[in-house]
Amino acid sequence: MKLLVGLGNPGSKYDATRHNVGFWWCDQLASTLAAQFERQSKFYGDIARTKVDDADVWLLKPQTFMNESGRSVQSMCSFYGIEVSDILVVHDDLDLEPGVVKLKQGGGHGGHNGIRDIGLHLGLNFWRLRIGVGHPGDKRLVSSYVLHAPKRAEEDLIDEAIRRSLDVKSEIMTGMMSQAMLVLHTSNTKP
Repeated sequence: MKLLVGLGNPGSKYDATRHNVGFWWCDQLASTLAAQFERQSKFYGDIARTKVDDADVWLLKPQTFMNESGRSVQSMCSFYGIEVSDILVVHDDLDLEPGVVKLKQGGGHGGHNGIRDIGLHLGLNFWRLRIGVGHPGDKRLVSSYVLHAPKRAEEDLIDEAIRRSLDVKSEIMTGMMSQAMLVLHTSNTKP
């Protein structure tokens, strides 16, 4: 993977919301790698750089708001010549319960505005790390739900899912996605 994108909304009022799970993941990854984010206006986002086997790997937190995430991701891809298949996008997923994390390549946008916008700019053949936040039960409540903080018990489960996904960061960053999927998807199974 050459570009790891965490989706969220900019601004402190969104920091603790379910929709910012992608930012949480990127921040924790950067911390484990001792990488520092800095604002880059030409990429409409906060970026950090690390190395894997002497190759640059970029971390990106778009600062364009969720429904315009594609502009930020596309600008990074154009500037650095990154192929869509070398992108991992980390995002909240309403269809997965808190504590569940899944890795996949391609597919539809599933109603997620950030994924939809990236797809409009680049197509949908990128990798996704889907972190479950649960569903409010009524589609009319979704917008409010994702823009609010999870309950404490849910947040603990989400944090645990992020921790498990970071346990396979080496596999993800070196493109060993089958191994990462095996570990992640097995860890979602309850005894």
